[in-house]
Amino acid sequence: MEHYPDQQLFVYGSLRKGFQHPAYEYIRQYFDFVADARVNGLLYDMGEYPAAIPADTDKTIIGELYVIRNADEFDWAIAQLDDYEGVDPEEGDEKLYRREQAVILLPDGSQTWAWIYWFNGDVSGKPIVESGDVLQYLADKLGRRP
Repeated sequence: MEHYPDQQLFVYGSLRKGFQHPAYEYIRQYFDFVADARVNGLLYDMGEYPAAIPADTDKTIIGELYVIRNADEFDWAIAQLDDYEGVDPEEGDEKLYRREQAVILLPDGSQTWAWIYWFNGDVSGKPIVESGDVLQYLADKLGRRP
């Protein structure tokens, strides 16, 4: 199966399989896992959710690359994820994320393009997830709790 960049999705937070969020079931239903992957940028802890910011840096954000299972369903499937991520909010609500294409770094050293949800708000004063991996960050955080 040939993968087209406009039908691929990179996820780094609640949509990752290891996050165990109900939203992952939607990913599992419509997308096929391609590979663990990375994207250049910075990841922040916003408290209830992570926020990725594109940055010209050597720091990377750890995530997963997926491709739509049925190309004819992509527009509908991505619209559902746009809704989940707050891309097109109701009037008066804050636009939390914006969906853009980014260069995705694969484990074999190759690159591809995929859609990603970049945070659209202010990260001032929020802690950076130094590892770039929200799952590892949360596990470490929970491990330090009494």
